Amino acid sequence: MNYYFLGIGGIGMSALARYFHRRGDTVSGYDRTPSPLTAELEAEGIAVHYDDNPDLIPADVDLVVYTPAVPTDTREFQALQTRGVRMEKRSQMLGELTRGKKCIAVAGSHGKTTTSTMIAHLLSKAPCGCSAFLGGISKNFDSNLLVDNKSEYVVVEADEYDRSFLQLYPYISVITATDPDHLDIYGTHEHMLEAYLQFANQTQPDGHLFLKNGIFRTLDGEEFVEYGHEHHHEDHNHDSISPFTFHLSPLTYTARGIEADYYAINVRNYNGNLFFDLRTPDGVLYDLELDGAPLVNVENAVAASAVALTCGLDQFQLRHGLKTFAGVRRRFDYRIREKGLIYIDDYAHHPQEIERTIEAVRFLYPGKRVVGIFQPHLYTRTRDLADDFARVLQTLDEIIMLPIYPAREKPILGVTSSMVLRKMDTMSKYLCTPDQTLELVPALCPDVVLTLGAGDIDRLVPRLETTLRDQLLN
Repeated sequence: MNYYFLGIGGIGMSALARYFHRRGDTVSGYDRTPSPLTAELEAEGIAVHYDDNPDLIPADVDLVVYTPAVPTDTREFQALQTRGVRMEKRSQMLGELTRGKKCIAVAGSHGKTTTSTMIAHLLSKAPCGCSAFLGGISKNFDSNLLVDNKSEYVVVEADEYDRSFLQLYPYISVITATDPDHLDIYGTHEHMLEAYLQFANQTQPDGHLFLKNGIFRTLDGEEFVEYGHEHHHEDHNHDSISPFTFHLSPLTYTARGIEADYYAINVRNYNGNLFFDLRTPDGVLYDLELDGAPLVNVENAVAASAVALTCGLDQFQLRHGLKTFAGVRRRFDYRIREKGLIYIDDYAHHPQEIERTIEAVRFLYPGKRVVGIFQPHLYTRTRDLADDFARVLQTLDEIIMLPIYPAREKPILGVTSSMVLRKMDTMSKYLCTPDQTLELVPALCPDVVLTLGAGDIDRLVPRLETTLRDQLLN
C-alpha cells in the first residue's frame, strides 16, 4: 500500500506513519513546516515535503490519512479530493487499527499523554507486552510508537478534538480530566461532557472504565451524571444524549483524597524523587517510587497502576515499571538539572495543566525564584480561557509571554498575548519575541526556568538551554 499523510508532522499522525513504514508500506507526506519530528521521520526513510504543492503528491497513492488540523482549503487537500483518492481521518485509521485488539484508550483534557505513555511502559516491562500509539515521545522508547505483534494489548491516546475519540471502542477506557477545552468544536462545557460520556459508554461490555474522581461536573458544580443511574440533561438547542447511563460501573482514582477505588496516600519528596503508597481495592502497595517526577505524575501513576494491575501485573512488575519510567519528551522535561539552575520544558497549554506544572515546581523547589515563558496555543482557547490563564500565570515570580501560536486558526480581533498580560495582577510580566526572550531570561537571575506551551516554542528550547548554560553555569 502507498500511504500519503496530510499533516505528517503531527504527533499522532507521525506515529501512524511510522507504523505503516515499519510494516513495509510506502509512506510519504506533507507538513507546513519542518520540525525535529519531521526530521526524524525523514531520517527513518519517510519522504516529507513542506510546500503545499499538488505536483509533489505521488501519483500512485492508495490511501490518504489526514488530520483536521490541516485546513480543507489547502491546495493538496483539494487536489486529492478532486483526484478521488480514498481519504480517512487519523482517528478513523486509529479506530481500524485497534479493532480486534484489547485497546486501552486514555482520554482527557490533560494528563492523557503521560498516563498512556506510563501504561505502555508498565505493560512493556511485563510478560503481557503491548503496542502503543502515543501522543508524545516516550523517553523510554525514544518514539511515539511501540509495536509488539505478540501482544493482544494496544495503548492509544484518545483525542477529544473534533470528537476523534468516538472512533474507538476500547477494552479499557480511562478519562483523566474534563476541564473545558475545544469549545470551538463543542460550543459549551456541557456538550463536551456529553462526548466524554459517549466515549465512556463505548467501552466493551467485558471491559473496564476508570475515571478520575469527580470529573463529571458542570461549571456550576452540578453532578452531570449519577453513576449507574439515568440523568436527564435538558438542552433544547442540542441533540443531547439523555437519558444517559454508564453501561459499566466505573472505577475511580485520585491522588487527592480517599474517596475513590484507587488513591495515593503519604506522598513525599526525597532528593527530587516522589514516593507514595497506593491504596487499591485489594490492599495497599507501599513506597512506590517515581524518579524526578512532577507532583501530578502521582495522579497519572495511580491511573496507570490501576490499569496495569487490571491487566495482570504483580506488585514487583509494577514497582519496577514505575521506578524506571523516564517520562515523556516535553512533559516536565528536565533540560538542565544542576545545583545552581533548573530548566524544565513542559507542553502544558491549558490553565489546569499550567497550574499543576507550577504546583509541581513549587513542591520540588520550595522558595526558589521561578521564571516562566508561555506561548498561548490557538486564538479561540486564549479567548475562552484568558482569565484562567492570567490567574495561574501570575503565580510565577516572572512571566514572559510569547505571541499566540495560531496552528489551524485565523487571527481573532483583539485576542492577543497582551490581552492576557493586561489581566495579570503583577508587574513582573513581559511580552517578548523568542530572540528577546534569550536576552531577557539570564538577566532575571532565575533559580528555575520553565517553558510552557504546545506551539513552536519547542524550537526555542534548545537555544534557551544553550544560552542558560553559557551565561549562568559557566
